[in-house]
Amino acid sequence: MIKFEEISPSDFFYRNKEIAGFENPAKACYTIVREFLENSLDACELGGFLPEIEIYMKSVNIEEKRLRIKVIDNGIGVPHDKIPLAFGKILYSSKYVLRQHRGIFGLGGKMAVLYSQITTNNPFRVISATPNNGYISFYELKIDILRNEPIILKRSKIINQNGWHGLILECEFIGDYLLSKKKIFEYLFQTSIAVPYARIYYQDYEGNALLFERKTDKIPPIPEETLLHPKGVDLEMLKRLIKINPNLPLNRFLAKNFQRIGQKAAEEILKLANIEFEKPVSKLTEEEIVRLYNVMKSYPFKRPSANSLSPLGESFAIGIKETFNPEFLSYDMREPSSFEGHPFIVETAIAYGGDIPIPEQNEINLFRFANKIPLIYDSYNDVSMKVIKNINWSIYKLNIYQEPIAFFVHICSTKIPYKTLGKEYIANQPEIYKEIELSIRKNARLLSAYINKKRIIEYQKIRYKYLKEYIEKIANFACILANEDPKKIKNNIVKLVEINDAS
Repeated sequence: MIKFEEISPSDFFYRNKEIAGFENPAKACYTIVREFLENSLDACELGGFLPEIEIYMKSVNIEEKRLRIKVIDNGIGVPHDKIPLAFGKILYSSKYVLRQHRGIFGLGGKMAVLYSQITTNNPFRVISATPNNGYISFYELKIDILRNEPIILKRSKIINQNGWHGLILECEFIGDYLLSKKKIFEYLFQTSIAVPYARIYYQDYEGNALLFERKTDKIPPIPEETLLHPKGVDLEMLKRLIKINPNLPLNRFLAKNFQRIGQKAAEEILKLANIEFEKPVSKLTEEEIVRLYNVMKSYPFKRPSANSLSPLGESFAIGIKETFNPEFLSYDMREPSSFEGHPFIVETAIAYGGDIPIPEQNEINLFRFANKIPLIYDSYNDVSMKVIKNINWSIYKLNIYQEPIAFFVHICSTKIPYKTLGKEYIANQPEIYKEIELSIRKNARLLSAYINKKRIIEYQKIRYKYLKEYIEKIANFACILANEDPKKIKNNIVKLVEINDAS
């Protein structure tokens, strides 16, 4: 007989932790550092605070590969009564609103504490204080995996005498630090490029200490929460919204729940769907709902609003300049575009020379970012790599495999089309592919013009060097042929060479 059963979200991810980036101890170690750091950066930026983040990796038992991580930030913290659910209930999050943020489902941080509990059976500790609060909260928690509920072991409050705000998170886990160390260092290094307004300190038990100082005090604009765009809504979502707003008349329902729909657009849509303007949504028949949905899918709405996005802007260029000191840098940010009703903005840069290395054989210097997150793994499957490889670089007289050239691509959106829950690489969406290609080609044209000018100047210098080397012989032969004063001829030739060199 077939046995049916229901499992909780915690139980599901306990059984399938690999899909969230916890497939082995090395990857788990890297993923935990990444998820905790990203949560801290989000918390700081939402409060408008310049991030000050410290990460400490300690060894509890070297033979068992038991590690302890402690992360401290100066963000907005978590309110006292929300802490148990925020860290002890899978798929409970503040990230289900429609705006740009680093996470997908608010899953990563809780997966990290779940993994720590699975591998060590130890509780995790949370210390939190929200801005302008009079106390600091302390919790020691576990997750009831079967029920997907937090288990509170300890909790307390103390007076916040110094006005501190932020979060301190500490847990133990089994991880292979030696194998993951290189990826962790690379991730921190690339994070400092994408968020040059952050100060990040990392210290491990081997004595390694990395400090990425703040390079700018300017934080990109905080993304605003926005409404759904009609093009990104499927039939099931439309029915769900109707159930939530049963008493609203249709014209007000459309204007309230969707961006780019005002009263005029709402009336046009309902007229095309042959539905009464002020009919309550609860009175809609199944047939009318389908008609309304079909009209919304075909109606020529404006592109989604970009207020929910926070591109890096000039911070991106600052991070690249301060890190690589290139002799040439071209940065470009595309106008907002959309896919599946979700707005997105593409930023790219091409840097040349300076501290940028010549790529290893058949490699490409590509740095990928999504919603300010560095993407370290699986670069060859990423849409950015596909764009670069499909461009005919001989048109620009560039050899990207043998010259010190680096590409930087940042995509920000309310929905990044990752191919995995581990946020490793971005799918080849046609709209995103097109925007990346147009942006990279624009930068490539500027780099090509710079290098061509540089080559001309170098040629002129070589030409001048040879002419100057033989100037006296040329002058003497000219004097013999013209029967003129040698000094006069020589001075005229020198002037002519200098004029040509200057031009």
